[in-house]
Amino acid sequence: MNIANLDLNLLVALRSLLEERNVTRAGERIGLSQPATSAALARLRRHFSDELLVRRGNRYELTPLGHALRVPAANACSVMERLFSSRAHFHPDTEQRDFTLLASDYAIAVFGSRLSRVLHAEAPGVRLHFRQMPETIVDATESVLGSVDGVLILHGVISGYPTVELYRDEWVCLVDAGNDSVGETITMDDLARLPWAVYRRPYDAPGTHQLAMLGLDPHVEVSAHSFRLLPDLVRGTRRVALAQRRLVEHPAESAGLRALPCPFPAAPIQEALWWHPVHRHDAAHMWLRETAARVAAELDREPVAGGPGIAPVPHP
Repeated sequence: MNIANLDLNLLVALRSLLEERNVTRAGERIGLSQPATSAALARLRRHFSDELLVRRGNRYELTPLGHALRVPAANACSVMERLFSSRAHFHPDTEQRDFTLLASDYAIAVFGSRLSRVLHAEAPGVRLHFRQMPETIVDATESVLGSVDGVLILHGVISGYPTVELYRDEWVCLVDAGNDSVGETITMDDLARLPWAVYRRPYDAPGTHQLAMLGLDPHVEVSAHSFRLLPDLVRGTRRVALAQRRLVEHPAESAGLRALPCPFPAAPIQEALWWHPVHRHDAAHMWLRETAARVAAELDREPVAGGPGIAPVPHP
C-alpha cells in the first residue's frame, strides 16, 4: 500500500479510538471535537471495511479486527513519535531528552547504574527510564524495539537489528558457603542431585539450555523473576543457581556464598544494546550509544573478583 495516499493523522485517531473505546474521550485525548472524531472513525471504517467499534448498550466494544489493530497502532505511533523527535544536533550539557531502555534487573545493576551515573554527571537534562523486559521480546522484536530507545540483552535472543557491543561476563554456579555436600569444585553429579533456584525466563539464562542438551534436567525447587533474588534464594540452603559473575562479585551480594566455575563449557555472556534503525541518525541517540559503549569499555577493563578459585574474565 502506498502510504502517500493515506492521511497519517488517522493513525493517531485510530490509536485513541481503539484505546479509549469512546468517541468523545478519544477526541478529547487528541484535541478533536466529537464531530471531527466521528468523521475520522467513519473514514477508518471505510478504509478497513470493518466497524472497528460497535455499540453494546451504553458502551462501545472492539470488533475482532479492532482488537488486532490496537497494539500495532500504538507501536506505529511510538515509532512515528521517535522518528519525528530526531534532531541533527544534540548538546548533552544543555538539552533535555528522555531515554527508555528495556533491561533485566541484572543488566540494570551491573551496567545501568554506571550509565546513569555518567548521564547524571554529563547530561543533567537527560532522564533515563528503565523498564522490565517483556515476555514477548522474542516474538515481537520489531514492535518492542520500535517503542523504546533500546534493549539491554545478551546475544542469542534477538538478531537482525543494529547493536552496540557492551561488556562480557560469564556464568558461575552459586552455592551456600556452608553447603558441605559440595567440595572445592562442583561437578555435573552435584548439579543433578542438588535442588535449584532458577531465573524464570529461560532465554536470559542460556546456560540452562546447555544443561538440557547435556541431558541434565535440574530439580527446580524455587524460581523467581529476578536475577538479584538468586543469591538470597541460595543462601542458607542446599540449592544451586546459575548466576552472572559480575552480579555476585560485590561483598553485599556474595556474603555467605561460594561462586564456583561451571563444570561444563557454559556459554559466555556478551551483553549488547539493541536498537531500532529509526534512531540511526538521531544525534541524541547517537550520543547515548557512544556513551553506553564508553561506559561498557570502562567496565570491561575492570577485573572481576568473583568467588574463590575463579580467574578474572579474560580480555582480548
